Amino acid sequence: MGAQRLVAFLALQKDGAQRAWAAEHLWPDCTPGRAAGNLRSALCHARRACAAPVVEAVGQSLRLAPAVRVDLHEACRAGDEVTAGHRPPPGTEAGLIDALRQELLPEWPEDWLVLEREGWDQLRLHALETLAQQLQADHRFVPALQVALAAVGIDPVRETAHRIVMEVHIAEGNVASAFKCYQHYKDLLERELSISPSQRMRELVEDLMPR
Repeated sequence: MGAQRLVAFLALQKDGAQRAWAAEHLWPDCTPGRAAGNLRSALCHARRACAAPVVEAVGQSLRLAPAVRVDLHEACRAGDEVTAGHRPPPGTEAGLIDALRQELLPEWPEDWLVLEREGWDQLRLHALETLAQQLQADHRFVPALQVALAAVGIDPVRETAHRIVMEVHIAEGNVASAFKCYQHYKDLLERELSISPSQRMRELVEDLMPR
C-alpha cells in the first residue's frame, strides 16, 4: 500500500515533490524520521513492482517517470477543452463521458486527496454540463439527458445540472417531465437545505405555464 499511495500521490503532483514534503503528507501521523523510512520502503517496493522504472529520484526530488501515463491528466485536458467550448474529437465522446463519471480514488481516506477531489469534481461537473448542452444543441436528446443526469449524480444539489435536464425535456416537448424534475429538485432543496430554487429556474417553469 505504501508504494501504491506514493505513486498516486506523485501522479497528482505534475512537477514532482520533495522527499520530505511527500513523506510528511503520506505519513502525517509519523515522526519525520519514521515518515522518511516509510518513504524509502515505498520507493523500494515501487521499483520492484514493475520491470520499467515508475518513480524517478533526482536528488531530493521525486516524480513519476516520463513514460508513465496518468489517465487523470488526460481526462483533465479533455475536460478543459470541452469547457472552453471545443467539441470532443469524433470517436472520443463515449470515452470522455466514461472518464468524467469516475471518482478520484474512491474510498481512499487520505487527507491530501480532499482538495484534489474537489478540483476534479468541479472540472468534471462543468465539462459534463457543457457537453450536455452541446449534445442538446445537436438535437441528440438521449445522450444529452444521460450526460446531464451524470452531473446530477455527482452533486445532487447543484442547480445547473438539474436545469439542463429540464431544458432537454422542454426541447423534446416533454413539459410534464420538466415540471416533475423541477418539483423533485425543489423538494430536495427544501428538505436538505431549507432553501428554494433560483429565480432563473423558477422563470424556466413559469415560461411553461399556459397564458
